[in-house]
Amino acid sequence: MPFMVRSFLNRAALKSEGDTYSDGSIAKPWRLCSVEQIEDHKTLIKIFPVWSSNIFIRTPMAVLNSLTILQALSMDRHLGPHFSIPAASFFVFSLLTTSLLLLIIDRFLYPRWRKLTGLGPTPLQRLGLGHIFNILGFVASALVESRRLHVVRAHNLEDHASSMVPMSALWLVLPLALVGIGEAFHFPGGVTLYYQEFPVSLRSTATAMTALVVGIGYYLSTAIVGLVQRVTEWLPDNI
Repeated sequence: MPFMVRSFLNRAALKSEGDTYSDGSIAKPWRLCSVEQIEDHKTLIKIFPVWSSNIFIRTPMAVLNSLTILQALSMDRHLGPHFSIPAASFFVFSLLTTSLLLLIIDRFLYPRWRKLTGLGPTPLQRLGLGHIFNILGFVASALVESRRLHVVRAHNLEDHASSMVPMSALWLVLPLALVGIGEAFHFPGGVTLYYQEFPVSLRSTATAMTALVVGIGYYLSTAIVGLVQRVTEWLPDNI
């Protein structure tokens, strides 16, 4: 943290006339803070850039989740002649991948990591690994969508909104699985990081910070999709 910011915050601990009562209790809590409160505030300022940077990952993840349903609705979701996977159920593949990877990571990957390095991965390293897999998931999703649009144009289906694109919806499993792998790394890593770094008085709040950034990501994704539809023709109602 820059020196000027630290010195500015430290001034909150300087007593002025009338800030305290005769018994030493604080008369103006909005003017005078304890050293512990100031240090807690500095900690929050230091962790804020890390927390807020997750919005840039959570927002496209929310867009991916929303558009995956629309993609699945337009693609061939059949498994055999008699069963069709519900479009909204494709998120199960991401959840299953996360659940399976959490088991593998906890029981096999991290113990071997500690054996080789003597230390387990730090929360920031977990976040970084998770973001790498998330980005790979976005790339895979873009490639699948590019292929889907190619099939649409090849079969002249642009003006047939109710027509099924002759492409298996199981292609959507790849980006969802990659995002699920990323979730297995960065979600626990984020919870651990905030719990370790937040002041003791805010530990209960720290556990909710990851959920908060997920919620912000979904709200921003709605705004971005609406803005793109209003300003450009990239995202028509009939994808």
